[in-house]
Amino acid sequence: MTATAILSSRIIEFYEKISSWEHDVVKGSGLSPAQMHTIEIVGHAGSLRMKELAKKMGVTTGTLTVMVDRLEQQGLLTRTQHAQDRRSFLISLTGSGHRLFAEHHQYHLQLTEEIAATLSEEEQEQFGAILEKILSHL
Repeated sequence: MTATAILSSRIIEFYEKISSWEHDVVKGSGLSPAQMHTIEIVGHAGSLRMKELAKKMGVTTGTLTVMVDRLEQQGLLTRTQHAQDRRSFLISLTGSGHRLFAEHHQYHLQLTEEIAATLSEEEQEQFGAILEKILSHL
């Protein structure tokens, strides 16, 4: 097996474990993983235009509109007209959305602590730098 094939296998396994963990965490919230991902992105960003949010999620604005509609009906997101561009809407978290984001974010911090506990301080710094390098090229 080539080095690239081994790396590919490890990336896939890592993704599957993270994905499985995320599904387990989200299961009790009543949301789908995609809906929770939307809450996470908006929670980290503060508020985003629909177009920006769709790009971050890798979906079309049409697909996102359906999801935002559902999250808005559940009282987790609000959609307000952009002050400078009346054709554009800003998506923000409601109070309930902020509470859900904060709770879910704690699970991510716990997972990160578990992963970091398996690495030395130097390895954690290297891992962070490698992830940053990879993310800047994706």
